Amino acid sequence: MAEHHEFKSQHFLMEIEQAIQVANKEILSQSLPAMTKENILPLAISVARLRSQYLAEAFRIAESDGGDAPSEEEIATLKKNREMYEEAREAFESLIHVIERGYVELGE
Repeated sequence: MAEHHEFKSQHFLMEIEQAIQVANKEILSQSLPAMTKENILPLAISVARLRSQYLAEAFRIAESDGGDAPSEEEIATLKKNREMYEEAREAFESLIHVIERGYVELGE
């Protein structure tokens, strides 16, 4: 009886996974092109630039303040840079996830 339940639940989960894959492919294909090195690279470069801006700002603050506590304005600028970097990084990681799951078409 336990084996039957396990088989039934595994079959159910497999059906759900297939339905999720179909839904994701259908929805994502409406807004994303086929993935190529050429159209992924600009997003990766954008993430690198935002990371660079964030870290450069942190170093600029540290150098200009000579180790003293940063001002509220400096922290606000640093926070904005971090949030921009983190959002772009999350988007890129999400893109990698959909590629790994086969939710988007791969181009040449």
